[in-house]
Amino acid sequence: MPEALTLIAVFLLTTVVTLVITPYIKKLAFKIGATDKPNERKSHIKIMPRLGGLGIVIGTTVGLLILQPNVDHLTEIVIAGAIIVLVGVLDDMYTIRASVKFSGQLIAAIIVVSSGLVVEFVTLPFVGMIEFGSFASVITVFWIVGVTNAINLIDGLDGLAAGVSIIGLSSMFVISLIDSQLAVMQLILIVIGPSLGFLYHNFFPAKIFMGDTGALFLGYVISIISILGLFKNVTLFSFIVPIIIMAVPIFDTIFAIIRRAISGQRIGEADKKHIHHKLIAMGYSHRMTVLIIYGFSFFFGLMAVLFTSVALQLSFLILLFVLMGIQLIAEMTGILDGKRRPMIEQIKKVKQWFKKGA
Repeated sequence: MPEALTLIAVFLLTTVVTLVITPYIKKLAFKIGATDKPNERKSHIKIMPRLGGLGIVIGTTVGLLILQPNVDHLTEIVIAGAIIVLVGVLDDMYTIRASVKFSGQLIAAIIVVSSGLVVEFVTLPFVGMIEFGSFASVITVFWIVGVTNAINLIDGLDGLAAGVSIIGLSSMFVISLIDSQLAVMQLILIVIGPSLGFLYHNFFPAKIFMGDTGALFLGYVISIISILGLFKNVTLFSFIVPIIIMAVPIFDTIFAIIRRAISGQRIGEADKKHIHHKLIAMGYSHRMTVLIIYGFSFFFGLMAVLFTSVALQLSFLILLFVLMGIQLIAEMTGILDGKRRPMIEQIKKVKQWFKKGA
């Protein structure tokens, strides 16, 4: 009970710290020129301060200093995190090249892997444990850089990246609670609290953007927590759980890569064809688009929690629902091929599928 009260107290404290400090960061952003100017790709119509993610970083740091979670390789994780934050701050101030940002992320991921924190294996039904051996380091680097960028790519509307991250982290918290992973729970809470504090200032209409400082930091933290709390689990399908939790940003990124490759665009070239862009093009308001994506994220988070708690046979059924959810998003928005299908049409397909099964 005392431990629970401590966690709640630190959670509230980190939330308040970010809530209070973010307006001062807003003033700092304008003073040093860390601003985002509107253009044809962006949804805002006036110059907006970036660097808001610094409030999340400060709040998380406060929680880290108080709780001091007993996590292996914490020193290297913090050093790598500092590099990620530095890259984000520089981009928010000067808009650095994509290659420079990627190099910073790569260095951070290599530092983590060099410490010994790697995805060493996955477990599969009917097969058992599969060890990655010499490929473990490469897979871990790919995961860290991939998730870090996935959160950054979805940061296109007020409150979107912060809200999706909060929902994903909350799902991870429930799973770590079920598995009694205290250190992972501590890490999650000291990130959720500041994210909530920041979301107050960032939800539509936003007063400040988190910028790359926040988006890269949240993506990095989520990738690390997933390795510590999910990939390290020896249960069946352990590798699928973090993918389900972060399905929206991960598959948005995958679809973007496929879409750009097909159309001959450079992979790193920005466009207005992400999930949030498509929903707005369908006529949904800014606020409703964000809430719809929150709903999708909540669905996938819930599926992930159920996935870790049910028998093998039911896990296959849940996986089927997840795949149907991904297909629904892809076809409803036309995110992959540009051809939208009405939601009612997809619902009819699902009904027909169930009738055939019956």
